[in-house]
Amino acid sequence: MSEYTRPLHGLSRNDEPRFGGKSANLGELLRAEIPVPPGFAISTAAFTAFVDESGLGSRIASALAGVSAGDVDAIGRASHSISEAMRFAPVPQEVRAEIAEGYAQLGENSPPVAVRSSAVGEDSQDATFAGLQETYLWVRGVEHVCDAVRDCWVSLYSPPAISYRLRLGESGAEPAMGVTVQLMVDAEVSGVMFTCNPVSGDPSMVAINASWGLGLAVVGGEVTPDDYLVSKVTRELVREHVHTKDVQYVPDVGGSGAVRHAVPDEQREVRCLDQPALERLVDVAKRVERYFGAHQDIEWALARGDERELFVVQSRPVTAVPKKQPAAQPESAMSLIMGTFGARPPKD
Repeated sequence: MSEYTRPLHGLSRNDEPRFGGKSANLGELLRAEIPVPPGFAISTAAFTAFVDESGLGSRIASALAGVSAGDVDAIGRASHSISEAMRFAPVPQEVRAEIAEGYAQLGENSPPVAVRSSAVGEDSQDATFAGLQETYLWVRGVEHVCDAVRDCWVSLYSPPAISYRLRLGESGAEPAMGVTVQLMVDAEVSGVMFTCNPVSGDPSMVAINASWGLGLAVVGGEVTPDDYLVSKVTRELVREHVHTKDVQYVPDVGGSGAVRHAVPDEQREVRCLDQPALERLVDVAKRVERYFGAHQDIEWALARGDERELFVVQSRPVTAVPKKQPAAQPESAMSLIMGTFGARPPKD
């Protein structure tokens, strides 16, 4: 077995301490026969090797010494110092070789992948690091994949990530980071769904947000996604808010990265999910929730093509669900999707 990498289908929740919450959850989804893009996970040992071989441990400890959760300036200085040192440190050769092997097994001709941070302790019911570390989309070529992996490691020491760990009472000196590498889905529509109403707490509902293309336009605040509330029991559409969606992110025709395009006029004002698509999403949501035994926050994508194949690209527990209220509240779940959708296109 490789020391630093493992196929996603070989992971279970027991591997969370070595590979992080995101990768472990994807392994469980594959065990449950949920449609998940293939990929591999990079262990926390790879991050440790990177820190040790580059002599970064003392630099990190020194930068974080005496930093408190409320000192924004000190956290910013510490983050800058650590990030600058990490960005110029090489990925260890043994780690790079295993990444190259795992990437080659995903397909020929440098297939596009998503490179996602998978921190230990992430996506738990007690705390969520959603949106605090990075995801890079449509990355091609082993060198760019290695660079994106290193950028994920760097994001472990972003100001929000340091501050969050300090607020949880952690020293912030030795967090652990795994990374997930998955084949990209050429998404015609993407979004998130919650296996309860995250506003009212109603467990009989699935709340779905969706927009054209990749989720970058949503996380960047460039569009407001469509908002659907569907009954788990009857699959009836209880409520929908269809918004103007005039921007989408799609693959660059050059073969690497995602680019911002205008949505065609005829699509801007129409719902991006029809009833059959909503029913498929609800069915998958129920399967995922049943498997994990808890409400889930699920990121998904519908691939371009006649079949509009549905993929789940990550799932985490819904945290801080309110008790069910007597009547549904009118607000949507928009305040909860920003961290879920957090992603960036690859750097040039």
